[in-house]
Amino acid sequence: MISTSEFHNGLVFEDEGQIWEILTYQHHRKSQSAAVYRTTLRSLATGNVCEKSYASGTKFREVPVTKREKQYIYSEGENAIFMDMETYDQVSFPKSKLGPQAKFLQENMQVLGVYVDEKLANIELPPNVVLTVTSTVPGVKGDSVSNMVKPATLETGLEINVPLFIKEGEKIKVDTRTGEYLERAKE
Repeated sequence: MISTSEFHNGLVFEDEGQIWEILTYQHHRKSQSAAVYRTTLRSLATGNVCEKSYASGTKFREVPVTKREKQYIYSEGENAIFMDMETYDQVSFPKSKLGPQAKFLQENMQVLGVYVDEKLANIELPPNVVLTVTSTVPGVKGDSVSNMVKPATLETGLEINVPLFIKEGEKIKVDTRTGEYLERAKE
């Protein structure tokens, strides 16, 4: 059993029969009232994200989690096919459970398979990926107000906002958790 005081990002626990992963949490206390933990959780069964609050001291069953290296091979309809790097077995995983992170998948990408009770429950992508800009509008000289951005389409079909100086064909780093531009990729 674990308590709310042991919460940390990435913790997997069971609440009301569902398995949840903590994406973010915050300890909150107003004067003259009990402390509360506000959390952003992802259901490992459905991939849905929700927010829940728990009273301080609430206890939960910790779920044993193992992680194994996998490699993304290809897409097959609504599924992504991954190869286990230890056994070389191929595993099919629904893209719908990956949610918006499915747009970051590239052939031969190294990921982590998250196993709960020996069943593949989730796929964990690296924190950032390098993608090529396939199309964007040219930046106009003189548009130098700080934080100016323009839309860009990346090689996987993902559309994000990038700074004005980014051109077609450039490689950029993108945060897989937020989908935001980080920096130009270093060659």
